[in-house]
Amino acid sequence: MVRIVSIGGGPAGLYFALLMKKADPSHDVTVVERNQADDTFGFGVVFSDATLENFAQADPDTHRKITGAFSHWDDIDIHYQGQVLTSTGHGFSGMSRQTLLDILQRRASRLGVTLRFFTEVAEPAAWAGADLVVAADGVNSAVRLRYAAHFQPVIDWRPNRFVWLGTTFPFPAFTFMFKEDEHGLWRVHAYRYDARHSTFILETTEATWRRAGLDEAGEDETAAFVARLFARELDGHPLLKNRSLWRAFPTVRNARWHHDNIVLVGDAAHTAHFSIGSGTKLAMEDAIALAHALGEHREVPRALAAYEAERRPQVEATQRAAQTSLEWFEQAERYHGRLEPAQFAFSLLTRSLRVTHENLRARDAKLVATMDRWFADKASQQSGRAVPAAPPPPPMFTPFRLRELVLSNRVVVSPMCQYSAEDGTPNDWRLVHLGSRAVGGAGLVMTEMTDVSREGRISPGCTGMYKPEHVAAWKRIVDFVHGASGAAIGLQLAHAGRKGSTRRLWEGIDEPLLVDNWPLIAASPLPYFPHSQVPREMNRNDMDDVRAAFARAAGMATQAGFDLLELHFAHGYLLASFISPLTNTRKDEYGGSLINRLRFPLEIFDAVRAVWPTAKPISVRLSATDWKKGGLDPAEAVQTARELKARGCDIIDVSAGNTVPDQEPEYGRLYQTPFSDRIRLEADIPTMTVGAVASYSDVNSVLAAGRADLCVLARAHLYDPYWTRHAAYEQGVDLPWPDQYVPVKTFTPRGR
Repeated sequence: MVRIVSIGGGPAGLYFALLMKKADPSHDVTVVERNQADDTFGFGVVFSDATLENFAQADPDTHRKITGAFSHWDDIDIHYQGQVLTSTGHGFSGMSRQTLLDILQRRASRLGVTLRFFTEVAEPAAWAGADLVVAADGVNSAVRLRYAAHFQPVIDWRPNRFVWLGTTFPFPAFTFMFKEDEHGLWRVHAYRYDARHSTFILETTEATWRRAGLDEAGEDETAAFVARLFARELDGHPLLKNRSLWRAFPTVRNARWHHDNIVLVGDAAHTAHFSIGSGTKLAMEDAIALAHALGEHREVPRALAAYEAERRPQVEATQRAAQTSLEWFEQAERYHGRLEPAQFAFSLLTRSLRVTHENLRARDAKLVATMDRWFADKASQQSGRAVPAAPPPPPMFTPFRLRELVLSNRVVVSPMCQYSAEDGTPNDWRLVHLGSRAVGGAGLVMTEMTDVSREGRISPGCTGMYKPEHVAAWKRIVDFVHGASGAAIGLQLAHAGRKGSTRRLWEGIDEPLLVDNWPLIAASPLPYFPHSQVPREMNRNDMDDVRAAFARAAGMATQAGFDLLELHFAHGYLLASFISPLTNTRKDEYGGSLINRLRFPLEIFDAVRAVWPTAKPISVRLSATDWKKGGLDPAEAVQTARELKARGCDIIDVSAGNTVPDQEPEYGRLYQTPFSDRIRLEADIPTMTVGAVASYSDVNSVLAAGRADLCVLARAHLYDPYWTRHAAYEQGVDLPWPDQYVPVKTFTPRGR
């Protein structure tokens, strides 16, 4: 027998209690709740079909009663610019929160759980003698607060404001509304939870909330304001209140979820924004996982460790998706009025980056076909090339124009250093590396970072464009790409700065050479690692020399026949070292404000643009954040992109980080794409996106949602040089083959 006390009688505490009592009736299980049994806050809760399967396996009796009280829907309605766009196949269910609590209370009571309502728990004495204490006391958890030194909570209060209301209007689908008035843009998240009631959550920015005077509004004033604003949509139905006060959403994280015999579950342990579903879902899944761990491990400490080890990665993945989703809603002004209805809807539906073009097609083939047709028409207009009409190609296989260069598709082979050159001269390794990926179907292949001087190299094996023989060596590769494929080829020009004179990748990335070092220059005399060489702070003569080297290299690139030029303003290399305040501590006109820090990199851009043919495009690779406090931030990246666009930059290759070795990146699926999205829309310039783009569905999703114009893949192309052709085959797109490979047209790949 185990004596269990659950602090908190919400869904997490009740569900865990009944699961444990069901597993072993001898357990002594008590639920202690500060409110009355019929007190509830909020209106409805929502579950996905996948969550319901978990409930069915955990306790079929509770599952039957819950599903019997459900209001089910498959559709999502999006109200935008006077239109209602509908997507189907999503599979959600809603129910009254009070009904859910009633079901769980009755089930727990019948199983023998002791329920103690209207009981405040302020001191550990309340659970003295318990073998296990479950802190299910919500977002403002008193247990978590008491043991904060052990749990180490971090609460991120988000900037938007929201209010939780109800209404008697029975929304037929999960409904998102976007509506502007004189104060700003308002967002609604609404869904029906029984035959006669719906949840109605209103969200907006703090600035709009204050302009509307709602910072001083009570419940009645708020309800009256919302009723007027959405009078047409509510069609005469009243709004309902239940402690409907304006709030900011707290994202709760804890370094640890258990301490001694105490464990956090539900909102006490973590929260996920309401825009991706119900926190109740996460809480009840916590209860299932914790009960399972206690069934597997008899000792409570081992069980709690196993619970956290299993559950934490799942929750953190959900929180990453929720973070991306909530940021989409926080920045809805970025999309509203800029994206056409079809693309706005697609961006909304894929906002968490977990729903993709491909699985949305499985849910709603008609919507995706409409989106593909819209995208193909736009691509045809933009590029001046006809695109097949029936059926339209997936977004990745539409053309894209940059000046006079028209790419046949949207896939880019990322610049990937190969560290195999001799004094900068590219050899047969580059010919095979770039040539095979061009034949492999990519629309654009990029050279690795190619340095404008011998002293500007990262390592002794880096390619360059600083000797006459480099032109001929590169031209051989360019000519092969042009002759054997439909791909374009671009040259990335750079200077390593303080990250130069280092070993090859496989010998120790960014580690200084043991012998034969060359002197380094940088914006400021700051070494990359403490044990790295200290660079010399550049003076005006150094700047003139580097500017001339870039211009000379650009002229040589023209002779070699490259289609596109990219300047490397990222990853802590020389030009990036001027842009980031972490690496630029100068006190002259090249340091301080962003405009000053951009002064020299923009000189380089102007010098290159002046010698590079007008008909050919220039890209700039930019780190949108340094992933470090005090470093370059996304807002400054947007300003940088605007400055570059004004000088004739055609597209920004949006990357992030690698400026300092102690960066703190936030990895995850398509983790750099939100930076591309922001720069593309706020700076009004085309973008390429990089970073964990792993599938053709990722590529199509990014493009269709307007988060980038091109997708840049590195590791995927190392693993499979024919990645683009294989993606085409799987999507039913016929890419032309070189004459030498004509027999492949009759080949049908099979599995093992």
